[in-house]
Amino acid sequence: MTETHDGGADRAPMAEVKTAIGGFLSEFNQFQDDMNAKLQKQEERITMLNTKTNTFARPALSTEIDGQAPHKLALKTYLQCGDDDGLRGLELEGKAMNTAVNAEGGYLVDPQTSEMIQSVLRSSSSLRSVANVVQVEASSFDVLIDSADTGAGWADEVASTGETDTPQIERISIALHELSALPKASQRLLDDSAFDIEGWLAGRIADKFARAEADSFVNGDGSGKPTGMLSHPTVDNDSWSWGNLGYVATGTDGDFDATNASDAIVDLVYSLGAQYRANATFVMNSKTAGAVRKMKDADGRFLWSDGLAAGEPARLMGYPVLIAEDMPDIATDAMAIAFGDFGSGYTIAERPDLRVLRDPFSAKPHVLFYATKRVGGDVTDFGAIKLMKFGTS
Repeated sequence: MTETHDGGADRAPMAEVKTAIGGFLSEFNQFQDDMNAKLQKQEERITMLNTKTNTFARPALSTEIDGQAPHKLALKTYLQCGDDDGLRGLELEGKAMNTAVNAEGGYLVDPQTSEMIQSVLRSSSSLRSVANVVQVEASSFDVLIDSADTGAGWADEVASTGETDTPQIERISIALHELSALPKASQRLLDDSAFDIEGWLAGRIADKFARAEADSFVNGDGSGKPTGMLSHPTVDNDSWSWGNLGYVATGTDGDFDATNASDAIVDLVYSLGAQYRANATFVMNSKTAGAVRKMKDADGRFLWSDGLAAGEPARLMGYPVLIAEDMPDIATDAMAIAFGDFGSGYTIAERPDLRVLRDPFSAKPHVLFYATKRVGGDVTDFGAIKLMKFGTS
């Protein structure tokens, strides 16, 4: 007998499943449409807020006014007529500026003018061009120097290891002193719109700063100014000790030896440690250089050679020569020539800011510009610099 099935009973559950799936998909599509609509409204709201913000926002500080950046224009206005509203406004803006400080202490020049002055100082004929220059935000700069080598020794498996010498650490503190310049200009000149007040001011300040710095780095006594290289005690190099600068004597009072003049130059070079000679430089003034460049070795060759390219320094025995007019002339017992690695031996510490205060009252009808910066300098490695003494011993 054949068994039969009721097909209608099987189709009923299948229809219910299809109906349920269809309802779920419909509800899901509706949910997705609602979410898309809400996201679209949110994007439109954000776009609207951004548009309002951009419309009513103040212009960026770097936006130019009449071809000049606002801070540059504000500083120029202050220098010309003393109006500091623009500078105060820049300070209140809270932008990344370094032109606004309190009026009683003056205003900091804009970065372009400051860099112009620093470029002149770097290229000037002073120890700055060969020394180690660091920028600090404090009132002093401390240098830690290992003035003695750490001991070392050989060891094997069975022998006992002895105690080695310990290093000696010296702390040298370089105080920063205030360097000032006081250029002046007539108010009529300042009123001339074609007058480049910033360029003029930068040039005058850089010239006065360069001359004052150059002298202090060589001869400064450390009282209100940097401590000069030649202000430290000097001893014969054969008895040199830390805290003194070693010298080599020419053997003749106030001059080179008449027979073997170049021997003193050779002795000076090799009195400096080999670790310093690779980066060493001669320092002397023009009068001394005029005497030295005539020297010849035993084979009749000049010790002095001029630079082969423009801007390249002259060389003495293969080492560059820095002409620093603040070095003393050749005279009795004068330390007229220095030779050393000044990048190791002398450190200049300075604050990066340059402040200008306008004074229209003290020198009428002229306007004074009181410019100040803080700088210090001192010998930081007494073994890196040697001197030549024009004396018998």
